[in-house]
Amino acid sequence: MRRALGLAATAAATDDVPVAAVVVDAAGTVVGTGVNAREGEGDPTAHAEILALRDAARSVGRWRLEGCTLIVTLEPCTMCAGAIVQSRVARLVFGAFDDKAGAVGSLWDVVRDRRLNHRPEVVSGVLAAESAALLREFFAGHRRDAP
Repeated sequence: MRRALGLAATAAATDDVPVAAVVVDAAGTVVGTGVNAREGEGDPTAHAEILALRDAARSVGRWRLEGCTLIVTLEPCTMCAGAIVQSRVARLVFGAFDDKAGAVGSLWDVVRDRRLNHRPEVVSGVLAAESAALLREFFAGHRRDAP
């Protein structure tokens, strides 16, 4: 999680929400990383989790990330939660809860839905205070009026 927090700080410098994700394999080796890049890439799907899962799939040479752990600084949204299920990661670890868009317990609980074919283990609240502080600091300096 510390590595993810360090990466998240780089997103803030690019005007993207400071969220980052790291994928580690069963041996603990980092096989993928991602930092929010929606603003930088002009891509609504460029969430940290999606980019980290893509990077990990390229690294390991397959889309099934069985045995891997995805570590992310913020509770995943519905899109990312769906990608987590589809990628077959064994474990999801996240920091801060997202009361507005979280899909791993806050608003929905996509990854633990018994109707789905895969349900990763979930570990929540890891370094949550640090993750939340990074987000609060970012939004305090980046408040925008909605169109």
